[in-house]
This record gives sequence, C-alpha cells and structure tokens, in this order.
Amino acid sequence: MVKCERKREEPAKLLYKSLCHHGNQQYLKPIFFTHLTRHPAKMKNSVSLSFIFLSRPLFTATLLLIIHCIIVQSDANDLIAQTCKHTPYYNLCVSSLRSVPRSSRADVQGLALVMVDIVRAKASTTLKFINQELKRSPKLRRPLRFCASSYDAILTADIPEAIEALQKGDPKFAENGTNDAAVEASSCEDSFQGKSPLTKLNKAVHDTSVVASAITRLLL
Repeated sequence: MVKCERKREEPAKLLYKSLCHHGNQQYLKPIFFTHLTRHPAKMKNSVSLSFIFLSRPLFTATLLLIIHCIIVQSDANDLIAQTCKHTPYYNLCVSSLRSVPRSSRADVQGLALVMVDIVRAKASTTLKFINQELKRSPKLRRPLRFCASSYDAILTADIPEAIEALQKGDPKFAENGTNDAAVEASSCEDSFQGKSPLTKLNKAVHDTSVVASAITRLLL
C-alpha cells in the first residue's frame, strides 16, 4: 500500500510535492497547481486595468460635468457682454454684473434685477456717508440734508418701484424708477456750490442707475 503525505515547497510558484511511502521506500511525487499560479506583474496589470474599466464611467461623468459648467459659464459671460453693449458704461456694466454670482444663471430680466440691487447697495452706502458728514461738516449741512432726502427717496421709492415692476414684468415702470435714481444722484451733486465730498459716491450711483435703466429698456 502506497501512502502519500503532501508537502508544500516553493510557495511563490505554488508547487506541492507528495511524500510517498511504498514499503520501506520513500519518494517524492510532484504536484503542480498550474491553474493557481499567478505572475505578480500580470496581477498588477490586471488590477490596474480593472480599476480603469470601473472608474471610466465616473471619469466620463466628471468630464461631461466640467464641460457643461464651462459651456454654461461661457454662455453667461456672452449674455452679460451682449447685454452690456447696450449700455453707456460697458466696462462698469460687465464688472458689476460679474461681481455677483447669480448673474451667471440670470436672463436679461435677472441681470436688470442684479443691477438694481447694485444701485441700492451703493445708494445705501452713500446715505450712511452723508449721515456721518452731517456730524463732521456743519458748514455743509444744507446740501447734505438735501442729499439725505434725495437718497432716502432712492431707497424708499425709486429702487422698490423698479424691483417690483421688474418682478411683475412691467419694465417701463422699472425704467422710470432707475432713471429717477440717476436724477436724484445728480441733483445731490449739483446742490454743492463748491467742492462736494460725495462726488465719487454720487457718480457711482448715477452711473449704475443709468446702466440699470439701459438693461431694463431691453425688456420693453
């Protein structure tokens, strides 16, 4: 009777040998498990190819998303540029709109609303400065009070009128509101007989109001 005892050798190649006994004799019988043999380099390449294959859909989706974002951003920039060409202050229009993130998703009506919001922010800043100047410059109290009244009208009447009209789809009233804001800013500047401490602020409100009016006019 032959008895064999399995003995493993050379684990890297997964080669097994059986130690066999036949009577008083012993001999080794090799057993090769060739179907289990793997080459490290081939295994590495196989894993790499599998990773690439599995990750390809994710890579493709990511690439398509990036391309889509680029196209959308390009379209938004084109709309801003085309819209601002119809205003008297192109550079101011473009820089102002691009400074507001929601402009990238807006249509012309949305761009008009963005610009009106910019006018409101600048008018609010100017009114705060006027109130500070009233405390610091008593000699300019008369024109400063006039300006305070003018900017109060911009913030409580002109801008709300423009926003409401745009939201309701009535661009004519919106245009009137932004035009009035520009007039108020100019009237404030003209109220100073000498040098005005509000020149830059008045110009900023006037120019953005004119831009807002021009954009609104495109909706007529």
